[in-house]
Amino acid sequence: MSDIAAGLDAAIADGVDILSISLGGPSKKYPRDPMATAAFAATRRGILVSCSAGNDGPLESSVTNEAPWILTVGASTMDRSIRSTVRLGDGTEIDGETLFQYKDFKPDQLPLVVPSSSDNPYCFGSLNATDAKGKVVLCVLGDVTNAEKGRVVKEAGGAGMILMNDEVEAYIIPDEAHVLPASHVSYADGLKIKSYIQSTSKATAAIVFKGTVIGNSNTAPTVAAFSSRGPSRQSNDILKPDIIGPGVNVLAAWPSKLDVNYTSEGPNFNIISGTSMSAPHLSGVAALLKSVHPDWSAAMIKSAILTTADPVDNQGKPIMDEKHQRANLFATGAGHVNPSKAIEPGLVYDIGPENYISYLCAHNYTEEDIKVITQNTVHCADYQKDGGSDLNFPSFTGYLKTSGSLIQTYNRTVTNVGEAKSIYKIDVAEPSGVSVVVQPQQLQFSRVNEKASYSVTLSIKDKTKGSYAEGELRWVSDEHVVRSPISVFMTT
Repeated sequence: MSDIAAGLDAAIADGVDILSISLGGPSKKYPRDPMATAAFAATRRGILVSCSAGNDGPLESSVTNEAPWILTVGASTMDRSIRSTVRLGDGTEIDGETLFQYKDFKPDQLPLVVPSSSDNPYCFGSLNATDAKGKVVLCVLGDVTNAEKGRVVKEAGGAGMILMNDEVEAYIIPDEAHVLPASHVSYADGLKIKSYIQSTSKATAAIVFKGTVIGNSNTAPTVAAFSSRGPSRQSNDILKPDIIGPGVNVLAAWPSKLDVNYTSEGPNFNIISGTSMSAPHLSGVAALLKSVHPDWSAAMIKSAILTTADPVDNQGKPIMDEKHQRANLFATGAGHVNPSKAIEPGLVYDIGPENYISYLCAHNYTEEDIKVITQNTVHCADYQKDGGSDLNFPSFTGYLKTSGSLIQTYNRTVTNVGEAKSIYKIDVAEPSGVSVVVQPQQLQFSRVNEKASYSVTLSIKDKTKGSYAEGELRWVSDEHVVRSPISVFMTT
């Protein structure tokens, strides 16, 4: 990590505007987290730091790079597939995916089998007990790389492979290099294929390669199974990840030979997945905003990205997770990035380095801890201690106690970066069982860069302990919608 920190210090010294960091590790207190301390050094110099949220999803509280001054990015799918369709003997067609499209592979019906009980469903080691010669073999995701599964099938004489997801990966299908004709299908479709095999003594299948398909019928964006989730362990009063962006099946330059049987050196590209792919997308969006608004702070750019994010997919429905169930805010953050909207957000929430220091003081970090983060001596007595409720963040995360009548109030200040003369009216979708009161209910501006403050008060209407609810508030003008998500935990 010392080399990485040195590299970041060099980038800061070079005067960069954006840092894109596809690195992460276990959740740590910020003084012991090199990424948090390096990112703070960049932030106080006006540099926006975009980091990957981690690939430990869908586990709860698996998100990394959690510091409030970091733009933490989760991963989503795109509406593109590199299609290989499985055509079963009964006429059923199931769309799967594969990176390699075999032009000379005839889409003939071939015998379809699953590994013998003496072998294993994951197709690793060998298929000594399975008659695979000239057949298509159905294998299950797991234990070894997918390329290795293909080698096992090929060495057993198999003509093709169908690879089905496990229950965790569900509908998220990676486009990968395979050593033989293959189709990677979802867990649900894999179960359909298994059911077909069990229904007949003469199961057959053909693999049909259809190339790149844009605007497929699958909903997008969908949150990737691997994309790490909140709540944050270190800052549970701040919504993390902040946002999601394209991170599944991203075409990228690749420095080494792919893990397949090439007769030559192979291509210099690959299609790969991970939050390491999504963070650079957001870095690019941030660079676009910086070029259009060079006077904006890192927090203003981040705010513009978050308040204009889309909470719905390409069909206008709430964004789904890997199981095609509604994704919660700790999977999506503010939603999916929308660059064209982010350029003209209307209002932004600004945060300065001193506000982050105040936040750290409020969270009982010692002055010595804060010195490690800031590289400066800090006296918390000099700061108004702003907790998560008063850090000028473009989202609201609350913990309300059902055992009492706890009311949580947030104070926010927005800056007008839209039309000089404008009026914004509040529109609130309350979380279930929670009352949301915003004062004032209208913000009026007469000039650009004018600021206005408001408060949000959350209180419990229905006491259901241990529950979690979501909502949102939107400041709406004739030209803009400035959206902030609300997440509420009801605790005892």
